[in-house]
Amino acid sequence: MSADTVTEGRLSEKKKILVFFGSPHRDGFTAKLLREFLEPFGTSAEIRLIDSYAERIAPCTDCGFCNRTEGCSDGDFDEIDEQIRRADFIVVATPVYILSFPAPLKAVFDRMQRYFSARFSIGVNPPIAKRKTAILLATCGSRSAEGAKIISRQLRMVFSVMNTALKHEIVWTGTDFQNGAAEFERVRLQARNLALAIKSEL
Repeated sequence: MSADTVTEGRLSEKKKILVFFGSPHRDGFTAKLLREFLEPFGTSAEIRLIDSYAERIAPCTDCGFCNRTEGCSDGDFDEIDEQIRRADFIVVATPVYILSFPAPLKAVFDRMQRYFSARFSIGVNPPIAKRKTAILLATCGSRSAEGAKIISRQLRMVFSVMNTALKHEIVWTGTDFQNGAAEFERVRLQARNLALAIKSEL
């Protein structure tokens, strides 16, 4: 999987899908589910992938900069901010680690404090003008989906100030236990059918 994939064609006319990838494994369960979701789009959309492990975004230090000035004192998030503002769809593809995101992806979402501060400290409403739809693709080693539900709650809070609605969730449970065939077929079909439904509206 490319860390920065952009489909060919006239990009200005295509919908933009921004993927936040939270797994350290490029060929693991999360990557497999993400590929099933992205494949139906072919060249019909512009796709940008943010690999949280490769980006190495620094955690938020609560320095207070964004309470006074729109933006962040650390410029390592600026390119991601630009991609967020351009996106039409946001996809969060992540495994569940101890009922939450893996640490590198959690750092990415913690840095989105800048949007809360823009809204509530500076009065920029909305902090991001372009309306977006979000999709969660989660994989759980446990047979329980509780961790994915917690991640969903966290995302809904983050997206509440980003003009973004989390409208779709696909959760693949039991990856530590199953042989993969039956459960993967279920989530594979869910992912592909969802992608085809979105593609039909592009």
